[in-house]
Amino acid sequence: MRWFVLILALLVAPVAAVAAVAQADGYRFDWPLQPRPAVMRTFDAPTPNWNRGHRGVDLAGTAGQRVYAAGAGTVVFAGELAGRPLVSIAHPGGLRTSYEPVQPSVRAGQLVNQGDVIGELLAGHADCPTNACLHWSAMWGPASAADYVDPLGLVATTPIRLKPILAR
Repeated sequence: MRWFVLILALLVAPVAAVAAVAQADGYRFDWPLQPRPAVMRTFDAPTPNWNRGHRGVDLAGTAGQRVYAAGAGTVVFAGELAGRPLVSIAHPGGLRTSYEPVQPSVRAGQLVNQGDVIGELLAGHADCPTNACLHWSAMWGPASAADYVDPLGLVATTPIRLKPILAR
């Protein structure tokens, strides 16, 4: 039973850390596409990191649609990587988000605010059942040893409301 608790703690810790960073900065991340897109493919973390999996989420969009910075940060990459155009942003606290396939309208070193346009969505994302899909990923820690986390955990979707327990 102890090993189960340890494994659960190791799986939950990166997601909780990402949410804590977002909340410590005084905001939650926004959707990188507007209006709120449909999720076409969910996050499927590989274990260990180098195994097969889906290291982000695919969001339905249309070619030419504006892509927005989900949170404030510094653009660390804007260009083509392994034949795919992408933008990557470093956020305070060690979180990094990436967006592909995106024709960048920003450059490396540029500061962006939450909601700034960072580029234009391109068609051609593999396995996308719609006109175009944005692959949005989030990584915690240095690129050489990054822990991928579900970016949907960063987005404020529904406010949490606690209801009082009535004494009987």
